[in-house]
Amino acid sequence: MENNINDDNAPKTCEYDPNVNQDELIKAQEKQIAEEIKANTAMVGSLDGLSSLEEEYSNDPVYSSKVKTLLPKFSNVRRTRPDGNCFLRGFIFAYLEYCIHHRDELVRFKKYLESSKEELFEIGFPKFTTEDFHDMFMEVVSDLEGSGSIDRVEAVCNDAGTSDYLVVYLRLLISAHLQKNAEFFSFFIEGGRTVEEFCKQEVEPMYRECDHLHIVALTAAVGVGVRVMYLDRGEGDALVSHDFPEDKEPIIHLLYRPGHYDILYKA
Repeated sequence: MENNINDDNAPKTCEYDPNVNQDELIKAQEKQIAEEIKANTAMVGSLDGLSSLEEEYSNDPVYSSKVKTLLPKFSNVRRTRPDGNCFLRGFIFAYLEYCIHHRDELVRFKKYLESSKEELFEIGFPKFTTEDFHDMFMEVVSDLEGSGSIDRVEAVCNDAGTSDYLVVYLRLLISAHLQKNAEFFSFFIEGGRTVEEFCKQEVEPMYRECDHLHIVALTAAVGVGVRVMYLDRGEGDALVSHDFPEDKEPIIHLLYRPGHYDILYKA
């Protein structure tokens, strides 16, 4: 007698299936991870003591020793969502937070914003959508002029619609600065691409990570000093830092770990 066993519930081994499009499978997995991050991580988190970094790397001797060197200079960290927009979200939050305590800077930035859209039109960005992004940024800055508070900055930066519009506008500003100075920046772009191609592929799309060129362009365009502290596995206990631009006093401090930026607060 045959033993008719229904093995539908038997464990299934994970095997390569030539009938499955592996590229599509990878994209689906990446999308799932992105959705999990989106659901579980704030765009910009609450203020944490730097001790939270010590705890995070308590089992990593290299990172742990380097974090300890931050303690005399920095007291707090504010984490950003690791979705490819982390540098820009960190920049926006830290800069707006600075501006509500330094009204002269808020006035200067508003004046810069007012004229910036004309520059974007000259580059060739579409007027209708560009104005939408620009108007949202102007609305946020005008609102902070009247009711600027850290709670308001937190609300703005964690509202998906508003925050994403601000990120997009910064991406357009970066692209415009790179293209206006294409002769200079072309020497730093790999793969035989033009500056315009680089901007279309690496700058303007949402969720593309920011690298050195993005930071150089943004800080030069907006006129804001940023210091990045690099937490990596390089030699020595001290973290390497870099100021953008090099001749400007930094008012924003960011912590870089491979592929990600968080906001640092001076002690």
